Amino acid sequence: MARWSLQNRARGEGAAGAVLEDVRVEADSASEPVPDAMLEGVGAVAPVPEADGRTSLVETNAFSGPIRVPTPQPVGDSGITTHPLVLGGSVFGWTLGPDDSERVLDRFAAQGGTMLDTADSYAAGRSETIIGRWMASRATRDRMVVATKVGRHPDHPGLSPESIHGAVDDSLQRLRTDRIDLLYLHGEDPDVPLAETLGELGALIAAGKVRAVGASDFSPERLIEARVLAANGLPRLETLTTRYNLMDRSPYEGSTELVAHAQGLSVLPYFALANGFLAGRVRRRAEVAHDARGARLARHLGRRGARVLAALDDIAFRRGVEPATVAIAWLQAKPTVVAPVAGVSAPEQVDALMAAASLQLHRSELVELDRASA
Repeated sequence: MARWSLQNRARGEGAAGAVLEDVRVEADSASEPVPDAMLEGVGAVAPVPEADGRTSLVETNAFSGPIRVPTPQPVGDSGITTHPLVLGGSVFGWTLGPDDSERVLDRFAAQGGTMLDTADSYAAGRSETIIGRWMASRATRDRMVVATKVGRHPDHPGLSPESIHGAVDDSLQRLRTDRIDLLYLHGEDPDVPLAETLGELGALIAAGKVRAVGASDFSPERLIEARVLAANGLPRLETLTTRYNLMDRSPYEGSTELVAHAQGLSVLPYFALANGFLAGRVRRRAEVAHDARGARLARHLGRRGARVLAALDDIAFRRGVEPATVAIAWLQAKPTVVAPVAGVSAPEQVDALMAAASLQLHRSELVELDRASA
């Protein structure tokens, strides 16, 4: 009986009319366990009978059968692969409580999602705790790729070997796992030589606590320094996560993009929906919430923002999808981008994000969006 109620809820109201969120903040009881067999069919799409090279079958429970999902993309040379959409977990434990967070995670996993993005500083570690309890209750650890960040938790600030070692041990405990698949350095630390930081990461990899490492918001110069050190035997950065979307293009496009491309870094951009602005649900200042999130969204209101939303609306209408789907698909079309990172505030909002992987924008549509956001 529980299986029926869970599946019906997931297949209810779609993403249309929902306000999607894309929040990445440094803000300072789990529900009853649900068997993995129950969640795997939630929100599943109909199976596609023939393989086409761009999709693969994922087995679910016997009730719903297999679903076809986009073929996982490689993350650098790490041996890790991911669905081309990463679920951001910054709202877990902050604006979403454990129950709502788990419903979002259920929806994401059931539609073939594989990578979860969090940080030890998100909600003072509560985001990691919620993800860990969810993976334990659903027995999904081996299906998911866990990416977390260290360097900004008040108990382990900075990127010294001591801070990193303590931060990783605490994250492993909160996540209820024996390894972190992808560990990000959460920003640069000018007070610690990068060689010392990478040396500690090498020790963690050798101990089996970390599989691969990446950088969050590193400058091109720092990325080049890291590659020189990697050539001398220290761990190589495999990924870069940085702010990048239709409204925030200049910080990434240019020297950072050139370095990422030259080094073969897999880029997983955060703020993929510009704090929810690109979902198109807020278009006037009177509609903006009077909080920190609303302030970040409000900065995009103006002539340029109106042009971008108009272009998204036009393409979304022609394709029969949500504006958010188009915004994510624009990122996925970029050659250096492996998977955008986006968060939601409700389970049904996952659908529009996941749909982007099946939307191949035409060249003319990409040009239209590039011009509108220039």
